[in-house]
Amino acid sequence: MSTFSIAIDGPAGAGKSSIAKELANQLQCIYIDTGAMYRSVGYYCISQGIDYANEEQVEQALSELHLKLTLEEEGQQIFLNEKNISLLIRNNQVAAAASKVATYAAVRKALVKMQQEMSKSTSVVMDGRDIGTVVLPHATLKIFLTASVEERAQRRYKEYVQKGEKPCLETLKVEIKERDYQDSHRKISPLKKAEDAIEVDTTYMTIDEIVKQIIDLLKRRL
Repeated sequence: MSTFSIAIDGPAGAGKSSIAKELANQLQCIYIDTGAMYRSVGYYCISQGIDYANEEQVEQALSELHLKLTLEEEGQQIFLNEKNISLLIRNNQVAAAASKVATYAAVRKALVKMQQEMSKSTSVVMDGRDIGTVVLPHATLKIFLTASVEERAQRRYKEYVQKGEKPCLETLKVEIKERDYQDSHRKISPLKKAEDAIEVDTTYMTIDEIVKQIIDLLKRRL
């Protein structure tokens, strides 16, 4: 199979990350974990004593960062300036820094450029809200995942219950509707379906069924 790129977009709770990871696993290619990339910037700021709340300082540091994603036996690994930081970025302090730096336009621009460069040299699967429209506009295959508000709320409900929490299903439905509105109306990278994306409704489908459908679509493209 030749080099390819799959862009997966869709609202919160549609199953984007789970499906993208399983696709990458079955296709033996790189899953570009954008969250891990923002965490890497946050980690770099913390490790170098850079005030991540200072947008100017963070922007100046961007030229010093080189990120690389690799597929190893133990799973996907992320390297920052040749150092494996896969485990070091998984804590609350780094998560807080990542949330802050992700609001800076310069950080987003730099990471999008890195993501685009990665997709030129290797096969990738990537999920988000503007992948097919902004990040990978020339992707081999663009998928827009959807699911009913009720189904997405049920999925979130089950996740919380598994963690031992007792959520309110109706509250989750309201939160998902509000999130949909915010994601599709925000100024930077709003949720948007690419004109050439294939819509897949995941409401009554299992992950395996969705992954198989997407792989079949990819084979037809290639």
